[in-house]
Amino acid sequence: MPDTILFVDDEENVLNAVTRVFSDTDLRILTAPDAARALEVLRREPVSVLVADNLMPGMKGMDLLKAARSLSPDTIKIMMTAFADLPTVMEAINRADAFRFIVKPWKNEELIATVHEGVERYRVARSRRREDDSVLHALAETIELKDPYTRGHCERVARYALMMADALRLPEGIRKDIRYGSWLHDCGKIGIPENILNASRKLDGEELAVIRLHPDWGAEVARKACMSPTVVNIIRYHHEQFDGRGYPSRFSGRDIPVEARIVAIADTYDAITTERPYSSAHPDESARAILRSLRGKRLDPEITEIFLGLLAHGKSDDSVGENDTEASGRARDEYREGGSREVSETQFRGEEA
Repeated sequence: MPDTILFVDDEENVLNAVTRVFSDTDLRILTAPDAARALEVLRREPVSVLVADNLMPGMKGMDLLKAARSLSPDTIKIMMTAFADLPTVMEAINRADAFRFIVKPWKNEELIATVHEGVERYRVARSRRREDDSVLHALAETIELKDPYTRGHCERVARYALMMADALRLPEGIRKDIRYGSWLHDCGKIGIPENILNASRKLDGEELAVIRLHPDWGAEVARKACMSPTVVNIIRYHHEQFDGRGYPSRFSGRDIPVEARIVAIADTYDAITTERPYSSAHPDESARAILRSLRGKRLDPEITEIFLGLLAHGKSDDSVGENDTEASGRARDEYREGGSREVSETQFRGEEA
């Protein structure tokens, strides 16, 4: 199939002009008059290159590019504007991950060359992404080798988390990141000594402090590997608790990113149904009772209820409701206005964000 290029501009004559410019190419050209309709396209189908004007009514092009980072992470983003001041250029590069900056009026040859360069970059990214599944899964299995009692844990957490993501009707790109984040949620444990990780006794204060460093360690590794904010959030926040008593940041309620709330439920369920050196496995009925007791305390109450419904009805997302739930709508809304929030530098240092 031809690569899809999406141009976004509130001026119809601009959209008509770029359509004519690419009429003799083998690229599939789509246009959108505003950011809202562009986001609809990004949710619906793969887009190789997104070219957006900055100054548009409603959501600006800069905010659209930021939203696209989470919604369609492989899409190559290009900013097009008549006002190329340095602060705008720097924000487009540093905050919106813009690949190139095109100034109006453009030269047709340069525009075509820039878009084709973006397409090649997209193809390379997609090629790496196809390899990531095996590479990331292998990394998760390497982590589990440190703790023989957790063999298969990451794969099971991913399966449970994706059950919830499917029931919540989250976008495909987010579901993929939830799978990766589930595999890697404990990657920071690579730095924890085995005598602490596999201890069958109660850990002392210093040992607990070491254990509680692993979300920060893992998130920093993922961030330096340029993984998506969704993956980084899962790794860093999956031990936060809905009542604010978790770690490392003591976030509470919906301040905890929804992807981390989902994985926390999956992680908890697998932990209580698996034999560990410090606890026996609970049968399914007992495990579900424990999950119910944790609603609103450790775990998101609404998403936990959805997961309990999935477990009770043979793990089919048809059990969530007739078509949708209020919780599903809220979960998706967290991605519609800019996607998953990024982890800030101050948060990594443990300061107030």
